[in-house]
Amino acid sequence: MNRFLSQLQPYPFERLRSLLSGVTPAANHSAISLSIGEPRHPTPALLVDALREATAGLAVYPPTAGSPALREAISQWIGQRYRIPSPDPATQVLPVNGSREALFSFAQTLLDPATGAWVVCPNPFYQIYEGAALLAGGRTWFVNQTVETGFRCDFDSVPDDVWRGCRLLFTCSPGNPTGAVMTLDDWRRLFELSDRHQFVIASDECYSEIYFDEDKPPLGALEAARKLGRDDYRRLMVFSSLSKRSNAPGLRSGFVAGDASLIKPFLLYRTYHGGAMSPTVQQASIAAWNDESHVAANRQMYREKLDSVTPVIARVLAVEKPEAGFYLWARVPDGDDQAFCRRLLTEYNVLVLPGSFLAREQHGINPGRGYVRLALVDGHQQCLEAAQRIEQMLSR
Repeated sequence: MNRFLSQLQPYPFERLRSLLSGVTPAANHSAISLSIGEPRHPTPALLVDALREATAGLAVYPPTAGSPALREAISQWIGQRYRIPSPDPATQVLPVNGSREALFSFAQTLLDPATGAWVVCPNPFYQIYEGAALLAGGRTWFVNQTVETGFRCDFDSVPDDVWRGCRLLFTCSPGNPTGAVMTLDDWRRLFELSDRHQFVIASDECYSEIYFDEDKPPLGALEAARKLGRDDYRRLMVFSSLSKRSNAPGLRSGFVAGDASLIKPFLLYRTYHGGAMSPTVQQASIAAWNDESHVAANRQMYREKLDSVTPVIARVLAVEKPEAGFYLWARVPDGDDQAFCRRLLTEYNVLVLPGSFLAREQHGINPGRGYVRLALVDGHQQCLEAAQRIEQMLSR
């Protein structure tokens, strides 16, 4: 067996099941789950129609690099979304089967297990970063994101010896679970560190299209690089997906874009790894990347939910509307996030995720402890009802 498997920790939802074992949800309330960030808005008809019309692709072995048409659609979308020259679809763009598998497999491509390189991650974080690093033989260093730092990473808190041994750094902007967005100054500092220590940046941007001011979309890594004169995207890879943008988590479709010198070995790895996307899925993906109307409508639904739910939650918990994304990161009154989750399910049949399950102990603290993550993915009325139940529980 791979010796690194023993280093993996249980996934947050496995820990949640264990925490709630033996709990009987309140029978006088209908069940509402805000625990999993799984989009539940309807998948757009144009995507479903494209799938139906492309079933002939099921009889074809797909090329790992994807079709030129899909790479071109992704390239054009990047250019339009971030107001930058479109990246070269042949060398700077690669379709992947969702950002999750790409984030994981990229670490396997980049890291040499013999070196035990450091992999720097935000904290709280998406657990794939940790698993990818450990299974590639790396060591993880977590950068705490707290209310004092505006839920951003203080990269200057990382020791020099960690930076010297760092090969890969994961970022997530807009952040999961905090919704914080990296600024141009954040990127400037991070690029300076990357130049000095020669590590690669993997920028997870799967929440980039869930924002609330149509005139101010979140800054992306490729956009920041261009603004700072890094037109070659050196040591930078961006990971994105249709899951949140187009309400299609089951499609397993996304892309990687950035440094051509990193795309090339990643493509080689994926050729052996079996990472080719079905031609049927590729056609549906082209339809999705070429349409923005369904994305704007999707944002509006999240905007309305956050606008109505956040004030209710804020009456009893310390919480603010996020900069982007569909999560509320709320601080519980007594600091015991796990007890809060058990009580909420027991008394009001609402399921949320303890923040401590999304973070690791670093510098003597778990920055997720005392918080809960509320994923506003259900219908508007269900999310509002859940918020009212939380208010009722804490007002008793």
